[in-house]
Amino acid sequence: MKPLPHQELLAVVDENDSVIGTSPRHLVHTSLMRHRAVHILVFDDSGRLFLQKRSMLKDLNPGLWDTSAAGHVDAGEDYDSSAARELREELGVEHRGPLTPVFKMPPTAENGMEFVQVYRVTHNGPFALAADEIDEGGWFAPDEVDARVKADDQNLTPTFKMLWRQWLWDSFTVS
Repeated sequence: MKPLPHQELLAVVDENDSVIGTSPRHLVHTSLMRHRAVHILVFDDSGRLFLQKRSMLKDLNPGLWDTSAAGHVDAGEDYDSSAARELREELGVEHRGPLTPVFKMPPTAENGMEFVQVYRVTHNGPFALAADEIDEGGWFAPDEVDARVKADDQNLTPTFKMLWRQWLWDSFTVS
């Protein structure tokens, strides 16, 4: 059973993303401690992105559209296992094999002082949405997402908009 948000213990990290301790989730957020999170972008075979509308019961960004699945990296957990857990808990997806990490965002005030490891997964659904986490979900064409982010759509979470801008930047950067 998933702990309540006030019971979650998160790893607190330094500027190099090395664990320096643990603290309850609410203290990590109110004290602006650096910590870890994962965001998973789920695309279908035709290239559409699945977004979730966060539950109105959520303490942060209730009712806003967000990444396909996302969450904190719990104390004692690594990014990869956290991403697999979030896919399972939020979307009911048991992903087989390793997830594909695409980039990592540094902690900023705008993203709540989180190191954010972003993953990409292909899955066509159906999904079993976690009712306590997600009010609804939907598939969106990337150009529709681009337009909403460029327009600074206030129905999208700030972290998702940051993440999507980075995704676009990385997509157009030549190695």
